[in-house]
Amino acid sequence: MKTIAVLGLGQMGTKLARLLLRAGMKVHVWNRTPDKAASLASHGAVVADTAAEAAAAAEAIVICVHDYAATHAILSANGVKAALRGKLVLQLTTGSPQDARQLAAMAREAGAGYLDGAIQVAPEQMGQPDTTILVSGGRAAHADARDVLATLGGNIVYLGEDVAAAATMDLATLSYIYGASMGFFQGAALAQAEGLDVGVYGGIVEAMSPSFGAFLRYEGNVVETGDFAVSQSPLSISVDATRRIEQAMRHHGLRSELPALIAQLLHDAEQAGYANEEFAAVTKILKGAAAATPVR
Repeated sequence: MKTIAVLGLGQMGTKLARLLLRAGMKVHVWNRTPDKAASLASHGAVVADTAAEAAAAAEAIVICVHDYAATHAILSANGVKAALRGKLVLQLTTGSPQDARQLAAMAREAGAGYLDGAIQVAPEQMGQPDTTILVSGGRAAHADARDVLATLGGNIVYLGEDVAAAATMDLATLSYIYGASMGFFQGAALAQAEGLDVGVYGGIVEAMSPSFGAFLRYEGNVVETGDFAVSQSPLSISVDATRRIEQAMRHHGLRSELPALIAQLLHDAEQAGYANEEFAAVTKILKGAAAATPVR
């Protein structure tokens, strides 16, 4: 595909358009406020007066706006759905699995192919070999979009034909990001309370992150296989460790809701009989398995 429409020119949409232009593609752009298109026009983008005009001129339509409500507003505008027939819609707006399914149905009704995507990096990190973009939808649509996707990032993860898979996996990765980030900030508050250099703390976390990522990947395989026999880290160790973190936060008068919640979840896992299983056994509690017959 060599002719692309980009609908939505926020920071990410503008970056997407620039990458496509740099790759030599013909790029038609549209934004609700036209002034955002000026810099792209100077680099060869064709600025459309309406979303329908941009879509009609392209083989594929890339959408990256604030939310799915904004997407629905764009696609419901006069002439847009008619312009989508026979085209590919690549939705890169962050949303829920339900949002993805609804928009896929709308695309089908319009006679368009559809891929749902989730960008895992900030705008300045787009277009790099390690830029991760999750995509899901029909295999034919994925094949048609390969050139466009390769322009936007080097690590395209196709999750299959379930159109909601990318949005679901995005929520899963964001759960990790927010959980890890809040844990990091909690640690920063604790280090600072003890008079330690938070910059040094950040460097330690950076250095340990690759090996910890490998550990989490291992634990993910433990969950997938369902074999929780202790092989790396027994859950019992983490029960004690998280209790100590909570106590340290309380000692310094720091907010302790997060460590208290984590400690409680691990305590529940211990009470359910999972203390002598692999750390990943805590997922049984998160699935509501606390009422399961304890493992002896």
